[in-house]
Amino acid sequence: MSEPERPAGTRLHRIGWDTPEALTEEMIRAVVDRFYADARRDPIIGPVFNRAIAPEAWPQHLSTIVDFWSSMLLGSGRYTGRPMPKHLAIPDLTDAHFMRWLALFRSTVEELCPPDVAQLFIERSERVGNSFRMNIAMRRGEDITTMGPLERETSIWSPPR
Repeated sequence: MSEPERPAGTRLHRIGWDTPEALTEEMIRAVVDRFYADARRDPIIGPVFNRAIAPEAWPQHLSTIVDFWSSMLLGSGRYTGRPMPKHLAIPDLTDAHFMRWLALFRSTVEELCPPDVAQLFIERSERVGNSFRMNIAMRRGEDITTMGPLERETSIWSPPR
């Protein structure tokens, strides 16, 4: 069975059979733009982002993150960076920051994406978030053998639009 024709630029190729048909580059861009606009205003993770990324660096940073998600979800191969060293350089990252990032990201994709696409984003974001926090803990010399996945935050503050 062959892949259906798609308009140019909307989809590079499927990574696996579980990649939803509705997932496009444009949807990834919309998720990244909305999430980071909200995250920068969030009282918990906003200060971390705003200290780490200068205002004039945000356009390039957003493009890099779009490339990351495009590579992860669509197999575009555009992202070739190493995000872990950047996150290791932020000394005040805690589980509370990762929980908040995941909750806000989950809220964003549930609002903007069809359910199957939202579920894929959520599943991958939880893997990334838990991997980052475990790597950071390990590099800080903490015992990670008893670390389980992050608990999901049950309520989230939504920034005004």
